[in-house]
This record gives sequence, structure tokens and C-alpha cells, in this order.
Amino acid sequence: MLDNAASEEQVRPLLPGGGAGRVLVTSRRLLAGLEGVRRLSLGPLPLQEAGELLSAILKDRGPSDDGAAISRLAQLCGGLPLALRIIGNRLASRPAWSATELAARLADEERRLDQLKAGDLQIANAFGMSYEQLAAPARRTFRRLALVPGRDFDVALAAVAGGLVIEDAWATLDELVDLGLLLDSASGRYRFHDLVRLFARDRLRTEETAADQDAVTEKVTSWLVRMATTAGRWFEPGYGRPERPDADLSSLEEADRWLRVNADNWLRALRAAASGNRHSAVLDCAESMHWFSDRWMHAPHWHEVFTLGAEAAAALGDPVRQAKQLTLLAWVHLVSRDDPETALQYTTQAMDLATLSGATAQMASVLHTAGGALRRLGRLDEATAWETRAAEIFKADGDMDSYCQCLGALGTCLRDAGHHREALKQYLGLWELLNDDRSGVTPSTAAFTRPIALARIGECLGLLGRRPAAISKLTDAIDLMEQAQLPAPQAGALETLAALLADEGRAGESRQAYARAAEVYKAIGNREASSRCRDLA
Repeated sequence: MLDNAASEEQVRPLLPGGGAGRVLVTSRRLLAGLEGVRRLSLGPLPLQEAGELLSAILKDRGPSDDGAAISRLAQLCGGLPLALRIIGNRLASRPAWSATELAARLADEERRLDQLKAGDLQIANAFGMSYEQLAAPARRTFRRLALVPGRDFDVALAAVAGGLVIEDAWATLDELVDLGLLLDSASGRYRFHDLVRLFARDRLRTEETAADQDAVTEKVTSWLVRMATTAGRWFEPGYGRPERPDADLSSLEEADRWLRVNADNWLRALRAAASGNRHSAVLDCAESMHWFSDRWMHAPHWHEVFTLGAEAAAALGDPVRQAKQLTLLAWVHLVSRDDPETALQYTTQAMDLATLSGATAQMASVLHTAGGALRRLGRLDEATAWETRAAEIFKADGDMDSYCQCLGALGTCLRDAGHHREALKQYLGLWELLNDDRSGVTPSTAAFTRPIALARIGECLGLLGRRPAAISKLTDAIDLMEQAQLPAPQAGALETLAALLADEGRAGESRQAYARAAEVYKAIGNREASSRCRDLA
């Protein structure tokens, strides 16, 4: 048994030269240079197993400890066996203490590492042994990664925080993973264990000046907000592909992926920028999310993003851009919060600002969003009038992307009014426009809108009793939505398809479609719709 081996060089001379034998080696490092070995990585325990281990350590204390408090302690220890042993020893050696009281102490992040010690056992000492094995540049990067605002990060963000070139950042991250100070994943993202992050933050505060910490925080915040803005503008008709795109944002698909996987980071950075009164950067970022938000409709953060944008525009004294952000807030209430009345309140504020400024294009955007709210409230004549006026303004201004959205909305008004044949004609006209290279519709908008228009065509065909044709159109639309990552309209299309299949006597296929719809609804947080479809599957 070779415990706590520091390197391969320590281990090799002690391995048996021949014959039967078995050696068990433990190490903080991966010891990747050893050959012919079987490796077993000991990561944090799952919460249930961590609770069971802690309960076993405390078995002699009797049944006085509350089960919920034990579970909370296991959670605060992050499943680390050493942390669980320390907490267990502390409670076992102090019969008068309660698990609930100790959990309350550990809940304070500023004191958590100090609480994780029992006699000569200290969690910080264990982390410190690994930390001391790092070279100075790796130590600096480790400390500064504690300033990353989100839960995880990639090599590009690590390079920014550590002040490294990408090649050196890769090597440093490998070293940190090798020593167990970072956790990696197959997706190329890295994260701290919660307790290791606290240790890194403690080292940062101890070893670096407040000015240095502020400089790194500012650098990370600025980079994240800039990257989010650049990624968002990939989807803006007026921007699209940057002249010199960042390596991580060299295509529409990469921009989409970056915004999704880094949402926790760029959103926290946006908050920090807003707190620092960086109004222009905040507003630019919020504006850049306009068209991308349509692709990720039910993300939970849009209300905050556009609220920060509206506040930044107000601080800058820009009523037109403020009206745009208020219109986007109305969209959030209409689409993801199912609250058309509040949406109309925002559009009223936005219209007042746009009218006072004489901003015709923004007035059209307000009319379009308000039209959607009026339709949801059953006020179809008003909705049709507002959408028609918006479409006229957009077309006159040459904004064919927004014009297409109004055409689709007018089709929906006709459908809701029971004019299914007229609605089908409207959607077919939209479909033709989206497939006309000379229409002026930008390719990204056309690619986004096509599957939705095709699904609406399928719905109308179904309402007209042409079920086989409707099923064909909806099936094609669902496939396109899958490719374009449009879960909200995909769920609705699946539910419509399932009902049509049932009407055609294709019960098995109908149940499969309902089951898929239930899963997609669940993924976007629509529990009511998910339950409804699950009951029919």
C-alpha cells in the first residue's frame, strides 16, 4: 500500500519486479505516466450516499439528529469524504451540539472552510497540499478562476482570467485537473468543487491585492459581456457574421451554443456591468439578444436581461432604445409568462416613448407585440388591425424580417377567428416569401421562421379535414424544429400531430407523439402541458 504518492518517480522503484503481487497506490495526482495500472477516480459521493456515510459516522450519537439536517450537512460538504469525516468527528466529539446548528454555521460561505476542521484534520490543509505542488503561474490561475462568475467555464475564459495564451491555459487546466483541484467533463468545460472554489477564493484574498482582484474581475466581466454581445448579433438582421469573428464564434451554430452553455457566466457578468453603471455595454448586450431570444423562448433570464436593458437606456436618456427594451419585456410576458395583460402595460409605455420620439420603426414593433397580446385576450379585430398596420410600416421601411413575423401573426388571427381557409392562404404566402431568395428576408430569419410557418400550414390543413397532408407537413416541420433547436413550437406541433394521428386511427404513433411532446414541454418548464400530453401517451 503506497499512500499519497507525489509522482510516478516515487512509485516505480517500489513496484514488484516479478511474480504475483498487487500494489494499491493513492495519490492526489492522476499519475498518468504509470503503465499497466487500473485507475479508480474517487469523486464526490452522491447526496444520498454522503448522507449514509455521515449517519454511519454518527451512529453512536443515537437518533437525536434530524434527518433533514444530516442531509443538509452532506450537501454543504459537497459529498467529499474528508469533509464528511471532519463534520462527523466534530459532531461525534460534541454530544451537546445539534446537526441543525452546525448546518447553520456551514451555510455561511465566509466561515465554511474554518468550520471544516476537527483536531488536526482540516479540509483547507488537504487542498493546500495540492496547491503547494503547483508552479507559480498555475497557482495564480487557480486563484483567479475563483472570480469566474458562473458554475463552470471553458479554456477561453480560463485564459482570460489567468492572463494566459490558450496553449498555456490548456496546460494549466490539465495540471489543475491532475491534482484534483478542478473537475473536467467530456464537453470541454471545467468547474470547481464548491469547497475548492472557497479555498481558491481564500487564497486569492490572502495572496493578491484588492486592486489586482478588481482588475481581473473587470477583465472577466468585460470579456463575457463583449462575447455575449458579439454572439447575440449573429442573429440580428443588421449585423450577422462579424468581419473578424472570434474563434469560438465563427458560425451561427457556435454562437448559439456559446450563449446557451455560458448563460450563467454572461448573465452574471451583465449584472455586474449594470451594478458598475456600464450602461452602454449593458444596453448593447440586451439589444443583441432580441432575435436570439426567439430561439430560446422559455429561458428564465430574458425578463432580467431586458429589464437591465431598459434601465440602462433610461440612464442614458435614450427613449427609443428604452421603448425597444420595454417591447421585449412585453414579449417575455406574452410568450414565456402567458400574461398578455401585463404585456399590454409594457407596450403602452413603449408606445408613449416611441411616439414622443417619432420612431416609426419602433412604433411598428410595439404594434406587432401588442397585436399578439390582444389576440391572446380574444380581441381579434383589434389584433388584426394592429398587426396590419405594423406590417405596412415594416414593409415600407424594407424590414422584411419583421414583416414576415407580422404575416404569420395575421395568419394566426385568421385561424383563431375560424377562417381556416384564409389562414392557410396567408401561411402559404408567407412560406413562398421565406423561400424566395429575392425577398430581402435574411437567411437566419428565414431558417428560423420556415419550420414555424410549415407547422401552421399543417395545423390549417388539419382544421380543414385534410389530415394526411397535415400530418406530412407537421412531421417535416417537427424535424426542422429539432434541427433549429426550437423546443417551444416543436412541443405544440407534436401535440397537434398526435391529435391528428389519433383521428386517423394511428393510435401507436399518436401515443409516441404525445410522449415526445410531454418530454419537450417538460424541458421548457411547461409542467401543465407536459402532464396533459403524458396522460394521453
